[in-house]
Amino acid sequence: MTVNLAWVGTAHIHTPGFINEVLKRGIKCAGVWDHDDARAKKNAEKLGGEVKSLNKLVPDPTVSGFIICSETVRHLNLVKKLAPTGKPIFIEKPVGFNARDSQKILQLLNDNKNVFQTGYFSRGSPVFRTLKQKVDEGFFGQITRVRASNCHSGAIKGWFDTDWRWMADLSQAGVGAFGDLGTHMLDILLWIFGRIDCVTGATSLGTARYTGCEELGESLLKFSSGVIGTLTASWDDVADPVRLQVSGTKGHAILGSDLKLAGSDGKFAKCEELLAPVSAGLNSFLDHLTGEKSELVTAHEAYVRDIVMAAIYKGARNRRWIDISSSVYES
Repeated sequence: MTVNLAWVGTAHIHTPGFINEVLKRGIKCAGVWDHDDARAKKNAEKLGGEVKSLNKLVPDPTVSGFIICSETVRHLNLVKKLAPTGKPIFIEKPVGFNARDSQKILQLLNDNKNVFQTGYFSRGSPVFRTLKQKVDEGFFGQITRVRASNCHSGAIKGWFDTDWRWMADLSQAGVGAFGDLGTHMLDILLWIFGRIDCVTGATSLGTARYTGCEELGESLLKFSSGVIGTLTASWDDVADPVRLQVSGTKGHAILGSDLKLAGSDGKFAKCEELLAPVSAGLNSFLDHLTGEKSELVTAHEAYVRDIVMAAIYKGARNRRWIDISSSVYES
């Protein structure tokens, strides 16, 4: 099955990895557009394709799907142009620059019935899939609290000093470290533990390497089920030793380098029987385009994550709890 992928923006730090995956699969390049001509040319050369205008890419009948890796502030205007084609669209997270843009993007995708995917690759991990199964089976009893973390040393190492500088510029990215990394674990928390009713948060400039951009943050989450959660994300950490902790009346889990489980006796042991991995993020989008079985994030799910994240930032700014309207969860 011939797949021609059109690239609409190549600004995101994940672009090189995405290009490697596409080339490995032998997927063809229908063309590359970027407002930055030099960047468009560089990535078109890597992909073995041509730089093309949106006026040529949008009506091209040979295009199988679009991948948007532009600066987040450009997402809405690009989706306005691409969605009416009715073709599949991958939009790198976060989907919307702000809550208002996210809602408009959701409406465009729904109105035009586009197959959608975003970059929540963690859903395919054996450890998270196994944890979800354990929760669904009632292994933990009544779950009382969860603690999630997603941290790396990007700011310390200057990852955003040059080519990816826009990602630490709130006027282009909309979020800093907390929104960039935290959205992955927020997706996992909502996917496994369900609706969140209200949130608050705190952010910090950390090393202040990037003017006006937070390098770390922490959130408190109250789930509809009664679970109390915390979520931390940072570009200022040299390690991330505990990625997820689950506490319940009958069991406990700690996810570090391994997934360790404890039953009612409180004795931990490494979980040796993990579910098999599945494609997620860009890989599942490519699976869909090539006619393979795929598990995709819905546009509504991505919208919910953006809305909850925006509420966390609002809570941090105003130093108060922010309610998440139940209507947000209604698709």
